[in-house]
Amino acid sequence: MLYDLNIPWSPSTPADRLIQTLSFAASLGYATVALNHVLELPLAAHPKSPFAKLALDGSATAPKLPNILHRATVPLVDASSSNFHLPALAAIYDLVAVRPLSEWAFQHACLSLDVPLIALDLTTHFPYYFRPRPCMAAVDRGVRFEISYAQLLNADARGRANFIANLSALVRVTRGRGFILSSAAPDALSMRAPADAVNLMSVWGLASEKGLEGFRSLPRSLVVNEGIKRSGFRGVVDIVQVASVPDAAATKSVQNDSSTATIKSNNGQKRKGDDGQDAPQALSKRQAKKMRRAERQQQSTANLAPDETKDAS
Repeated sequence: MLYDLNIPWSPSTPADRLIQTLSFAASLGYATVALNHVLELPLAAHPKSPFAKLALDGSATAPKLPNILHRATVPLVDASSSNFHLPALAAIYDLVAVRPLSEWAFQHACLSLDVPLIALDLTTHFPYYFRPRPCMAAVDRGVRFEISYAQLLNADARGRANFIANLSALVRVTRGRGFILSSAAPDALSMRAPADAVNLMSVWGLASEKGLEGFRSLPRSLVVNEGIKRSGFRGVVDIVQVASVPDAAATKSVQNDSSTATIKSNNGQKRKGDDGQDAPQALSKRQAKKMRRAERQQQSTANLAPDETKDAS
């Protein structure tokens, strides 16, 4: 199953172009895609989901669409800008990613921020170096770095040079681990097949098997974990179905029956079996021992009686 977790979307995106992009993604083999809404600062105090349901006719000629998720990408500048909005956004969107805009924001996202995805614009020049310690700490925590190949295709010469340099640096410090490949294609013409994207990334150091994981297992684990966080208890126990509350009258009748049986047993009455007859009482260990001793004495007496009769004759 293939995933593309970055298809740009905005309220001004035409519905027909979006449907065309989604149908083309399904034809390329993508089973799950995410519509990415890049938020702008300052964020709203009470955010709401801007996504509307796609209008499709139910005819047989309707295009086949993949499973659609909703994603938000939050620009991250400092601690006071958007950190406290992340829980509110997580309740609205299926995925929440951050885009660090400074060195401090990048280190904060790698080391301590509770986000599953770091989406960098690799076509820009970063005034800092990607260091192994924060990047590997992010990989160990389960945070993934996103590589959007459409940034390279739609950039100018300077942007492509920055993309290649930044990608090579990230692959070097992370040893090729923790990358998710996505398209970030604004239209169907910018979208490529997974094999083409993997071959393109392998030119700058990302191994082919790591690239395939970026389309398959890594995004799947990210989607599943985020789903469990929203539907489960503390991200550990998945709530499948809530137990039904028993009827109050039935519960009261069961309690009355149990109390009646307790009163009868306390009064010393014998319990009856299922057929209505008195159930035999169980013997204690002392009584069973006495009965076995009496049986042995009777057997010994019976064995001595024939011998005495023979002597008398």
